[in-house]
Amino acid sequence: MTLKMAVPNKGRLNERAVELLLRSGLDLGEGWGRRLYVNVRNQDIEVIFVRAQDIPEFVASGAIDIGITGEDQIAEAGEDLEKLLDLDFGHCRLSVAVPEASGIKNIDDIKDGCRVATSFPSLAKKFFASKKKKVDIINVSGAAEIMPYLGVSDIIVDLVSSGSTLKTNRLVTICDIMESQAVIVGNKKAVKSKKDAVNGIVNSVRSVIVAESKKYLMADVPKDKLDEVQRMFPGMAGPTVMNIAGRDDMVAMHVVVDKKDVYDSVNALKKMGAHGILTLPIERLVP
Repeated sequence: MTLKMAVPNKGRLNERAVELLLRSGLDLGEGWGRRLYVNVRNQDIEVIFVRAQDIPEFVASGAIDIGITGEDQIAEAGEDLEKLLDLDFGHCRLSVAVPEASGIKNIDDIKDGCRVATSFPSLAKKFFASKKKKVDIINVSGAAEIMPYLGVSDIIVDLVSSGSTLKTNRLVTICDIMESQAVIVGNKKAVKSKKDAVNGIVNSVRSVIVAESKKYLMADVPKDKLDEVQRMFPGMAGPTVMNIAGRDDMVAMHVVVDKKDVYDSVNALKKMGAHGILTLPIERLVP
């Protein structure tokens, strides 16, 4: 039974989402970037390219089994989906922003009747209702930052990452509604009925993400330093140690280390008298 997976067709989530699938070993074939859907080679998987904001609804309806989209889009859609994996990219905040010259410092300063431009009308409505603020929600499809300048709205609710776009448009954040990142979500029925296929994709993508923070370290180390090496590199199950042909005083050590620790690890090994030190990238790491 074919597993159908949705991926954002453009925007801030598209490139990284496709990269993760390709590095996971899914072969999308030639010219996938010009097609609306592709059949993965040698796998009973179909990848469909649609708008990120449509993915929650498609997954909830069962038209799609699993999909990659932002937590902001899921919250806005209000669909009951099963989150399968945090993808650690596409980080942003859904924030309330006001013109710098507005004099508004916090939510309490917002007056009833204030006009709010946003492409997240449902979340904005719920947020202001929770604060007992009666505002007019103006649904826009994009470029909310320009709306106060045009006089269309008084404030905005929009996604913020670095904040540079707000600064350019002389806006400032006064509070955050939610934080968001890209995730894999699934239709609850499909997750159960297609368990093996779903787990296969989720575990493959997870292995790519884990591998990105690791390096494979190899070195020839003095045999009398093995205890020290084992204390320094506990690794996933301790370092792998192998004899070197014709050498009784040295052994070969292989270990997985955190990328952030590579600099110190190499220098420490050098001080122990190790040589032939080599670090390699890891494509996938399955714990």
